[in-house]
Amino acid sequence: MTDTFPRQRARTQNFSLGAPRSFAVSPDGRQVAFLRSRGGADPATCLWVLDVDGDGDLAAGGSERLVADPAAIGADNQEPPEEQARRERSRERAGGVVGFATDAGFTLASFALAGQVYTVGLAPGGDAARPAGARSPAIDPRPDPDGRQVAYVCDGALRITDLRTGEDRELIGPPPGTAGITYGLAEFVAAEEMRRMRGYWWAPDGSALLVARVDNTVVRRWHIADPAHPDREPAEVSYPAAGTPNAFVELLIVSTHGRSVPVRWDAEAFEYVATADWDATGPLVVVQSRDQKRMRLLAVDGQTGATRVLREDVDECWLDIVPGVPARLRDGRIVWTATADGARRLLVCAGNDLTGGAVPVTPPELEVRTVLSVDGDTVLFTGSDGEPAEIGVWAYGPAGLTRISGDGQPGVHGGVRAGGTTVLTSQSMADPGLTVTVLRDGPRDEQSGGQSGRSVAVATIGSLAERPMLPALRVELLRCGPRELRTALLLPSWYQRGSASLPVLLDPYGGPTSQRVLACADAYLASQWFADQGFAVIVTDGAGTPGRGPAWERAVAGDLAAPILADQVEALAAVAERCAADAGGADAGGADLDLTRVAIRGWSFGGYLSALAVLRRPDVFHAAIAGAPVTDWRLYDTHYTERYLGHPDRDPEAYERSGLIADAHLLSRPLMIIHGLADDNVVVAHTLRLSSALLAAGRPHCVLPLSGVTHLASQEEVAENLLLLQVAFLRSALGAAEPDPVPGGPS
Repeated sequence: MTDTFPRQRARTQNFSLGAPRSFAVSPDGRQVAFLRSRGGADPATCLWVLDVDGDGDLAAGGSERLVADPAAIGADNQEPPEEQARRERSRERAGGVVGFATDAGFTLASFALAGQVYTVGLAPGGDAARPAGARSPAIDPRPDPDGRQVAYVCDGALRITDLRTGEDRELIGPPPGTAGITYGLAEFVAAEEMRRMRGYWWAPDGSALLVARVDNTVVRRWHIADPAHPDREPAEVSYPAAGTPNAFVELLIVSTHGRSVPVRWDAEAFEYVATADWDATGPLVVVQSRDQKRMRLLAVDGQTGATRVLREDVDECWLDIVPGVPARLRDGRIVWTATADGARRLLVCAGNDLTGGAVPVTPPELEVRTVLSVDGDTVLFTGSDGEPAEIGVWAYGPAGLTRISGDGQPGVHGGVRAGGTTVLTSQSMADPGLTVTVLRDGPRDEQSGGQSGRSVAVATIGSLAERPMLPALRVELLRCGPRELRTALLLPSWYQRGSASLPVLLDPYGGPTSQRVLACADAYLASQWFADQGFAVIVTDGAGTPGRGPAWERAVAGDLAAPILADQVEALAAVAERCAADAGGADAGGADLDLTRVAIRGWSFGGYLSALAVLRRPDVFHAAIAGAPVTDWRLYDTHYTERYLGHPDRDPEAYERSGLIADAHLLSRPLMIIHGLADDNVVVAHTLRLSSALLAAGRPHCVLPLSGVTHLASQEEVAENLLLLQVAFLRSALGAAEPDPVPGGPS
């Protein structure tokens, strides 16, 4: 059959297959390891190495080598349940080699495939991929710094395999027959909300490891059944819902001989382990209070486990966990971030200055987003310079602050750096897809204090991703209303301005931690397809979304409903007014937007927002599609929910303000609710409870249950048909006819 956009999007996993990712650079900057499948429809990710050739111009190029191919290895596609859970937390849709770790010298990499540990040489002519001799099912293998041993987790225990002798042994683990206790794995909220996917860290000399011991026995058990297969036992998961106990997390320093000492801090006051690392100076650990209003950076004695507070931050609402920090420069200074003058700013200071008086090294107009890498005396980080839709890459070093993504074009950039080599990833509005450029520092300039000279592009890493089957991308980025809400307006590619009044579809996420309005074409592919079905599509980032500073993000404290919904309504009105003005003063509905036919769709928080919209503002919204919505915040996890709404026992009003169940009787518009029955993040109980309340109130609605589908809903046939079913529902609910076929029109 001929591909349509929905089929292509599903088959290519939203055009992610074939795109390079997960870059790692060797200490000398001469090699770049990365993941990429063999093509835009190939779900089996392979491990590749780029050999960077010289310090010349881009024409010098570089040579790519395929070092680990799951098909050549012969591994099957069946991953153990623990690995499937890890991939669900990290939103990993692909198969094959989806993660890897290297030794300090970049001589070998280890990875898990179908529950087995493999190692492979990274140098030209190095050893081919081969089993390491570890037990199965294995999770998260990581070689020691010398590349002689590989640690991994199996059945809740941290184990080590000696690559020279083949000896495999348990380093530390729960007593036999003990359930609910693991060593070396991240607990649910760490992986889902803190972005900490790891549970152990090697010492730089390979003599010991910092290990997380997680006790889930105190966490309440939930059971996720598969109604399509009543013969199967329900899956039991440890889910820390708001107001209920979290897993108890301890840290241990465990020598490779098995001796362990506990890391000591006030775990009762600071129960969250946000992140950890171990460098040449010793372990650094960040801990957070349950209400997330206090955070401590701890230096750990690698021999005794004693801790020293290097810094404590306090915020009246909450403190954000910033990826990439803490880290250390070559001279021992610590890289950290802090809020100053209304922005998140970069701190680089000596350890004894962290407790107070540290001066930011970035200006207040540059909102620091993520610390990407620390390379010697250089910090590579992302930030937004006055425009949250644009994310650039900067470097801070001896010569000060330098913009690396400096082509002057709006876009979304990222990267990684080591050994004077920077891998820069770039997306723009000009064209869908990812561009990857490898930069090498120029010669050292002694007159500028030894700072590296201008970076030179020496290679590119190609993307094999497919190009979207869309006639054109027609996006206008706007600033709407007095609050300058960042908004994208998408019209059909075939539409003539002012020729008709189109039904309107709002397509937001809308909630904290995630943006939809970005200066890159890839962010709007599905929205453009919906536009080409005959809709004017509006995407808005309102209160609480990232990139506009801490005050903007904290505008949702205590209420995840009213301020967020108000911004969607304001943006809709502003876009309609703008369209009317562009048409020379057309009627109040606007020449392009029909405000009597407005729908909203979304997934996860966007699904919650969609249901909220038709329940509380039926005067504005005439239909909604709510995918995997949170309907009762007491059923969502502790770390996310309590950050914004507090503890339900102490702040019950916040949960009432933000919940949907009590509003069920207000429904007067068509509502479709979609939910995966295997979802272990936003469990299907959210939808079932709302549906029951709607039924009790006599309110018609539609529920689409997805058997065997998780929160990602990434199965090809599901992802394709969900788009088609949503369009059919919207047309029916809004009385919108299918547009006449036109050259290059909707498909």
